[in-house]
Amino acid sequence: MLARYATRFPVVEVNSSFYRHHRTSTYERWAGTVPGHFRFSVKLPQRISHELALRTPGPTLDRFLGEADGLGGKLGGFLLQLPPSLALDARVASTFFRVFRKRSDAALVCEPRHASWFTTRADDLFDRFAVTRAAADPARVPAAGRPSADPLWPYWRWHGSPRMYYSAYSDPALAELASLVDQNRSAPNPPWVIFDNTAHGFATVDAARFQDLLETGSKATGRIRA
Repeated sequence: MLARYATRFPVVEVNSSFYRHHRTSTYERWAGTVPGHFRFSVKLPQRISHELALRTPGPTLDRFLGEADGLGGKLGGFLLQLPPSLALDARVASTFFRVFRKRSDAALVCEPRHASWFTTRADDLFDRFAVTRAAADPARVPAAGRPSADPLWPYWRWHGSPRMYYSAYSDPALAELASLVDQNRSAPNPPWVIFDNTAHGFATVDAARFQDLLETGSKATGRIRA
């Protein structure tokens, strides 16, 4: 299935790593299944983001990063999704990002879901540790619908709207997203868009339609597709 998927799409987000560990050999097998240009985004374990709430993550983080090393050059970066109940504690967050950065210089995107993370203080923290805030739909607060300013890794996670995980996206919504992605092509890392409206199988369909919109726009303007 992964090999077939990779004939159409250039990236995938590994969500299962949030729930369970994978052997390094599993990541190696995945990396060997896809073409050279293909990249993986790997979601940090819920043990770190939800159970430990970013506190004392060292041992779990070491194991996780060691496993994901199996992707080698196919690793695009890591995703940290925070629970809606987790308010910003600047000292805890700073310590976590410092611990992460001592272990990895990979691209890191964070999807916070508590309003306290959409502040100047949080933005300064992200900037200090080279972390991009993801853009999410539906957006819990207005700022959540767009990435960080000058993002290192522009990253959209669209979960389905109005009904999360179930609703498909309209062509106008996808066209507007394509325009936003186009505006972020000059970022240090290519923009990513992940569709998470999987409950009724719309994610793959929407991703294909969105990709076609990007390709059409690139041909019309002479720009290279991300």
